Amino acid sequence: MDMLIFEVGVAVALITLTGLISARLRFSVIPFYILVGMAVGPHAPQFGIVDLRFIESSSFIEFMGRLGILFLLFYLGLEFSVSRLLKSGKAILTGGIFYVGLNFVSGLLLGWFMNLPLQETMVVCGIMTSSSTAIVAKVLVDLKRTANPETEIIMGMIMFDDLFIAIHISILTGLVLSGATSLGSVLLVSLSALLFIVLFLIIGRKSIKYIDKALNIKSSELFLLTIMTLLFLVAGFSETLHVAEAIGALMIGLVLGESRHVSRIEQQIMPFKDFFGALFFFSFGLTIDPSSLGGAVGMTLIAVVLTIVSNFGAGMIAGKMAGVSTKASLNVGFTLVSRGEFSIIMANIGKAGGLMASIQSFAVLYVLILAVLGPILTKESPKLYARYERMRNRTKQKEAG
Repeated sequence: MDMLIFEVGVAVALITLTGLISARLRFSVIPFYILVGMAVGPHAPQFGIVDLRFIESSSFIEFMGRLGILFLLFYLGLEFSVSRLLKSGKAILTGGIFYVGLNFVSGLLLGWFMNLPLQETMVVCGIMTSSSTAIVAKVLVDLKRTANPETEIIMGMIMFDDLFIAIHISILTGLVLSGATSLGSVLLVSLSALLFIVLFLIIGRKSIKYIDKALNIKSSELFLLTIMTLLFLVAGFSETLHVAEAIGALMIGLVLGESRHVSRIEQQIMPFKDFFGALFFFSFGLTIDPSSLGGAVGMTLIAVVLTIVSNFGAGMIAGKMAGVSTKASLNVGFTLVSRGEFSIIMANIGKAGGLMASIQSFAVLYVLILAVLGPILTKESPKLYARYERMRNRTKQKEAG
């Protein structure tokens, strides 16, 4: 009996139930989606026709998860656009360089300390450097901090981070997936990928008036089909040039973010982004055997501490350079602690390249801990600052006495 549709229905029901629980708890849904995926899968039991192992549907759910990556990155590109990136240049450079630098060096230190090979170390660097845009944006809205003076710094830093990660994914793809063995061949593949990205964005921006004209389509059905065609063709073609399909989706999103049809595109794409995005995190959880996570606990705890310290440092430096208060600077660092979609994409590249299985386990624990801890630190940052001020005042009083 063909149970594909029924199994997919069970998966969607689990995701929906998890989302409702998360909404009730008013917490980020990403770790919940991953956890429910880990709770089922190949090691799960079967109850009559309800097969929680998802044997027949696993490859189909994995494919829908891949679509989730495309829609998430495409929507992110629509939100930012090339013009917004250029206008926010100062905010991007000010905090972004410190944020990326400190977190990337933390990844290098962890790779050196754990004696990881070069490829695995580069994947770990990517996992540790990539903040979760989805979680950060949600937390800022939920805590009503979008109008705060430090929010522009936060968004500038995360935009710089996203750009850096796009470049890093391209290089990583050349290093891990292209089959290149020598340093020269890896550099050639990576530079070719970067050249393609730059040329695509330049040509796309200059062609936007022609794209706008082509998108003057009254039919909602044909308009959506046209957008989907652009998304899948660009993402698919990008992969043939060793540019990750997710980055191809981001690029076409950045270009269409300049379009006067951007509001209509966002409205049409939003349901796909939400639905397939949830399946992306769930499908990632399906690939993880919980019993394999134990070996990554030590490495993960070290990485979490390094990330919090690095983010604290980057936030304080960026805040000071931007002229905001110490309290606002603390908000900057803690808001960016969360990890999510990009970290998982990095881990998937490592898996596709046949790298150490422990990298997957590390990514799961690291994302789960920081996806939970990040929003908590962000929410409690005023209390943490008040405690810091009390401690500093006591120290001053003791020194004066």
